[in-house]
Amino acid sequence: MTGATGADQPETTVIRRAGEHALLVETGALEVSHRLDALLRADRPAGVTEIVPGPATVLVVAPGADPLRLRSLLSLLARAACAPGAETSVPERTVTVPVVYDGADLAEVAALTGLTPQEVVDRHTRRELVAGWLGFAPGFAYLTGLDPVLHVPRLSTPRTSVPAGAVAIAGPYSAVYPAASPGGWRLLGRSPLPVWDATADPPAVLTPGTRVRFRAVPG
Repeated sequence: MTGATGADQPETTVIRRAGEHALLVETGALEVSHRLDALLRADRPAGVTEIVPGPATVLVVAPGADPLRLRSLLSLLARAACAPGAETSVPERTVTVPVVYDGADLAEVAALTGLTPQEVVDRHTRRELVAGWLGFAPGFAYLTGLDPVLHVPRLSTPRTSVPAGAVAIAGPYSAVYPAASPGGWRLLGRSPLPVWDATADPPAVLTPGTRVRFRAVPG
């Protein structure tokens, strides 16, 4: 992961109130969000109950914290997350996701991209992706770094139900559906790997910053 340079460091850190018990740190970049998230989790401040990194923000929920002290701490940590070499604070972790590439939209994705279905599979498995953030549903990780050739639009009409384990793409992202839910992403295949377990710690397998490799397996 590329570290921030001096030009990337903000002159001031923008921190906004978010409801009654949360602060939103505007990081300006996904890499900085990941580093700030890692710093907070390594030494969680007193009173902080939830840390939610996003593409260019980190939401810190802290109903039991002193808002002024927390704001000051977050300002210092945000500057540390922007410092050169700060990428070392993000733990390196790679998850391999096995996939049976028999998805309902594989042929259509091939047609949209001008590739054969096998070439779609090859491009999807060739790159290492990074879990950017979680959203939409618990454990649903937006995986960044998808091959640009595979950037296809969502379905014009979403499906009323997509099964758990479905591996899909939409725009610049790929994902593994953690549970059955409606969805408009294009389905490439299915994975037997559970990516969400509410009883585990953490419950999400693909946490922000995790590197992800897809691997084709027979059905």
